[in-house]
Amino acid sequence: MASPEHRRPGTGRRTRRDRHGRGLRGRLVPATVPLARTKAEVFDELVLDTVETLERRFAKELAGVEFAVEDVPPQLNVYDSDVLEDGAVPLARLLPGRPGRQEMPPRIVLYRRPLEFRAMDREDLADLVHDVIIEQVANLLGADPDELA
Repeated sequence: MASPEHRRPGTGRRTRRDRHGRGLRGRLVPATVPLARTKAEVFDELVLDTVETLERRFAKELAGVEFAVEDVPPQLNVYDSDVLEDGAVPLARLLPGRPGRQEMPPRIVLYRRPLEFRAMDREDLADLVHDVIIEQVANLLGADPDELA
């Protein structure tokens, strides 16, 4: 049986080969082709784009607000009024925060899977994410969503 290491002719260097004699593999994709991103990475980027746009316009009002993404909503029997729903499925949630000893900043949580399920394509998903964030920020600030958009 042959050794897993062979000498490359004329170079004096050893190359590693697997048990099928194929050797080391190279890059999975060429350097000129961008690697694919996961659905979660695409979704996070859409959220970040909308949040950055809002933070530029409303820096003072959104200074302490946290934005988060979760894959699916938690299992609760009844959702409070702070949840934006489509039918009975939550799309996002606004946690207004608590002042005092255990201070918690306001937090807007988007649920990725329900939003992705409702979108036809990436452009539709971008519009849906934008609309949901605008609505939740408007609820937080006590403003009309049309004014923020």
